[in-house]
Amino acid sequence: MTNAVVELAHGKKAFGDNEVLKDISLTVNAGDVLAVIGPSGGGKSTLLRCMTLLETLDSGDLSYGDLVVCANNAEGRAVYGDKTTIAKAKTRYGLVFQSFNLFPHYTVLQNVTDALICVQKMPKDEALARGRDLLAKMGLADKEAMVPCDLSGGQQQRVAIARALAMNPDVLFFDEPTSALDPELTREVLRVIRDLAAEHMTMVIVTHEMGFARDVADQIIFMDGGVIVEQGPANDLINNPQHERTQAFLSNYDRD
Repeated sequence: MTNAVVELAHGKKAFGDNEVLKDISLTVNAGDVLAVIGPSGGGKSTLLRCMTLLETLDSGDLSYGDLVVCANNAEGRAVYGDKTTIAKAKTRYGLVFQSFNLFPHYTVLQNVTDALICVQKMPKDEALARGRDLLAKMGLADKEAMVPCDLSGGQQQRVAIARALAMNPDVLFFDEPTSALDPELTREVLRVIRDLAAEHMTMVIVTHEMGFARDVADQIIFMDGGVIVEQGPANDLINNPQHERTQAFLSNYDRD
């Protein structure tokens, strides 16, 4: 019996002649934290976009638990499930973008609760209670009536994390969640993600924070040129990379 929360097998994606993903396979089990590192243009964000259905795979099999999202047909092309399947898949993950993607004219609390009320049809009082609990967890209990532009970037990102958690997903995806933040704000967002890892939240994190990846992730994937160059336990891969391309990449980073 597998406890895979999300599984991708032989995923491929091209934009015109540019083959961005070249046969990527990965499995994320319940409670795992997987960090994805690598140079810009290596395919990391496209991988996340394909796994969260913002892009469609050209070929490959993608499933969330027992739910098959897409599978190859006889010609080796990915065929996606119907609208009901896709809608169900979207309830199984949350996605936190590097640019927050909050609704600018909604309050903080409305940003967190909107999908609960409008998509999940949760009773409003129940949704508001859940939203307030999550904002308290993010250290934002006193910010619920503010709008995003009144918050710092770190606070906006914590609202985005609360919004993703509100739907009670099986896995959270983060696409470079601190790339738009200065070092002080980066620390406060990484602290939240560390706390989620301590609670065994299943996560896939694209990041340039190598020390954070080593300390928080269970496994790390190093991607370059659309392939997984190296994969292994986080501490081993960061401190003792085996592949020369990984070694060269990590030599440019402070791993403290």
